[in-house]
Amino acid sequence: MDETTANPAADPANPFTAVPIEVTVCVGKARPLIRDLVMLGENTVLSLDSKVDDPVDLYVGERLIARGLLEEKEDDPTGQLVVRLTEIVDLKSGL
Repeated sequence: MDETTANPAADPANPFTAVPIEVTVCVGKARPLIRDLVMLGENTVLSLDSKVDDPVDLYVGERLIARGLLEEKEDDPTGQLVVRLTEIVDLKSGL
């Protein structure tokens, strides 16, 4: 699927539609004490405030743009993660 198929609003004549942006997916947060944080090492487990099936938030910069669910990419033996979007934030509302 190319970009114009995925997003019919994409205009190939507009050069800005080909500019990549970074999307950050937030799966959870942790609030360790500093004394615990400085003790972290390889193989340490840091507990998050979310579960595997909880929705994740997608950000561009510091702006929330969508929510979704983590899944493994179909027919991919490497176990690559993907996000299935379940909600698009109304960017016009300013939330």
